[in-house]
Amino acid sequence: MDLETIRREYVAGGLRRQDLLEHPVDQFARWMEQAIEAGLPDPTAMTLATVDGEGCPSQRIVLLKGADRKGFIFYTNLESKKARDIRHNPRVSLHFAWLGLDRQVKIQGLAAELSRTEALRYFVKRPKESQLAALVSPQSSSIPSRQWLEAAFQQAKQKFADGKIPLPDRWGGFRVQPTSMEFWQGGPHRLHDRFVYRSVDQRWMIERLAP
Repeated sequence: MDLETIRREYVAGGLRRQDLLEHPVDQFARWMEQAIEAGLPDPTAMTLATVDGEGCPSQRIVLLKGADRKGFIFYTNLESKKARDIRHNPRVSLHFAWLGLDRQVKIQGLAAELSRTEALRYFVKRPKESQLAALVSPQSSSIPSRQWLEAAFQQAKQKFADGKIPLPDRWGGFRVQPTSMEFWQGGPHRLHDRFVYRSVDQRWMIERLAP
């Protein structure tokens, strides 16, 4: 494969300081809304980066399930690798790639576990099959086979066929409180527009970065 020749120009539009809202979460909400309206696939998908106890970084895709000035919310198995990493080091990074609009957003912040009440409030809204999957899957752990997983799912499905599925003890969520947020808009000739919001003394300062 000749990967060196694969390239394209970014011509979706520029980004200027006057285009930005003063609060980064408001700016994020505007871009998220535009990504949804544009029909981009999986607009809420984000890369979550964590660091383990040995200083080794790890990344995976999770889905954003809430965003306001308190932070950015996602849910997961609390015994998963990502949850273990966060307990060791709550500093995380989130990344959204809305490539259909030539846009990216990078968020750095501190992750804190949600309360059981908050987790339950979302859990009961999930499709029943997703609730069952959360109940039976020992996420990030070694399992003997696909058949083992499907058998566990079917057993749980029969057990709770006529009743509510309890919130698993090992399932919950995290809220990431941002300390910095960068907005990237692709530009022609690789002259991209980049602005970063940084939290300084409880105020958001905005800087333009070189591409």
